Amino acid sequence: MAALINRLTDAKRVVIKIGSALLVDGTNGKLRKEWLTALAEDIARMRVRGQEVLVVSSGSIAMGRVILGLPAGRLKLEESQAAAATGQVLLAHAYQEILGTVNLKVAQILLTLGDTEERRRYLNARSTLSTLLSLGAVPVINENDTVATSEIRYGDNDRLAARVAQMIGADCLVLLSDVDGLYDKDPTRNEDATFLAEVTELTDEIMAMGGGVQTAYGSGGMITKLKAAQIAMESGCNMLIASGKIMNPLGAIEAGEARFSCFVAKDTPRNARKKWIAGSLSSAGTLTLDAGAEKALRNGNSLLPAGVTKVEGNFDRGDLVTLLSSDGRDLGRGLSAYSSEDALRIIGHKSGEIAEILGYSGRDAIVHRDEMALN
Repeated sequence: MAALINRLTDAKRVVIKIGSALLVDGTNGKLRKEWLTALAEDIARMRVRGQEVLVVSSGSIAMGRVILGLPAGRLKLEESQAAAATGQVLLAHAYQEILGTVNLKVAQILLTLGDTEERRRYLNARSTLSTLLSLGAVPVINENDTVATSEIRYGDNDRLAARVAQMIGADCLVLLSDVDGLYDKDPTRNEDATFLAEVTELTDEIMAMGGGVQTAYGSGGMITKLKAAQIAMESGCNMLIASGKIMNPLGAIEAGEARFSCFVAKDTPRNARKKWIAGSLSSAGTLTLDAGAEKALRNGNSLLPAGVTKVEGNFDRGDLVTLLSSDGRDLGRGLSAYSSEDALRIIGHKSGEIAEILGYSGRDAIVHRDEMALN
């Protein structure tokens, strides 16, 4: 069990997903302040030991529907959007107030499906999240239910949390829910259900265990958590499913006082990303390097514009490009931090000159070492 707990405590970057049933009182639609205050203490402790934390929070629709007097049960799309718009104001204020009591800075981020699927928006969202973390803030993320239509939305925050973990290169994703982990069958209907503490591979048999544990406000169930596990594990991110019904749920996990199911990734986020880059088939262009740049890459450094002698192809920021040696050898692949147009303008120049040449401050490297896979 200690080894599984370490998947949480040793993680550099952690995403915590909070379900509506934990955050909102199902009888009156009000925020459970005492519970959120206890969770804030958990997050503050994680920050003190150097961990970066992001929160993916449900609850805006559950809070907003009561204020607007909407009936219980399934809402129409426009009613859900209205409830989300109303509840999100309260939710953001609550996080700011309660996390502020433990000296945590909070930032609100609303994402749609397109922000994690469309390349340019993905890069912008990732850049914003990375900057917030570097500044010591705790991003609180929710799906932008006020503008997303039924055709272009996640519909559950389990998979949204997994996409955020993938986007930001998180080491651990924790799904706090009204269930304490994965069982081989629904424990609410089967007394002989067996609890699974560790999952190392998502077989067809495991996926079939995603029966359905739903709540009055939740839109997911166990199947969405298993789909989230697929995304996380493929990205090199470990995932925990744990009960949030207790106070200080993360602290209880760390102390060995609460059980959970751990989905163990076989790789690190960095290695998983590099394998994805190496395995990608389509390259949008090429960058030709001088001998000094090739040597620098072999030593684990990033590709700076001064070391690039030629740019070919038509590509945008974030597109995959092939790296070539001065004599035409294929050195590997990487994600370009600049479009081909901007890359042509800065190659051969020092990184300190980029802002003057382009009129904006971009990254120092054309291809960062973490965005590169060499042959």
